[in-house]
Amino acid sequence: MAPRIRVTSLLVDDQEKAHAFYTEKLGFITKQDLKMEQGWWLTVASPDAPDEVELSLEPNNNPTLAGAAQAYQRALFENGIPATAFAVDDIHAEVEQMKARGVQFTMDPTPMGPVIVAMLDDTCGNLIQLFQVTAQQ
Repeated sequence: MAPRIRVTSLLVDDQEKAHAFYTEKLGFITKQDLKMEQGWWLTVASPDAPDEVELSLEPNNNPTLAGAAQAYQRALFENGIPATAFAVDDIHAEVEQMKARGVQFTMDPTPMGPVIVAMLDDTCGNLIQLFQVTAQQ
């Protein structure tokens, strides 16, 4: 059996702001919220699959990285590259609900081959892609 993805990290410029965005605007739930002397272990997950993949909201200002994380995050954002992607069942409904909660989209739902994609700004330095599969791959 191959390893399973359980936790994946997303660089953010402010963990508190990111936590509020991902829980209040996108509807995720908090999975891990552990403040430690050397940092904050903070993860969120989909309420529809809470025991599957967790998204770790990682600070981009780790001093041991000497600005590399911030530069990487900025380069992705400035070039329109999503930091990650989330699957949805009905992209048009999700986008409308998120817009009603104040989420800003840089790309409205757009057909691209076997998927429809949209792109949002998470206000924490990332573009996030939403996608809906429309055809069998």
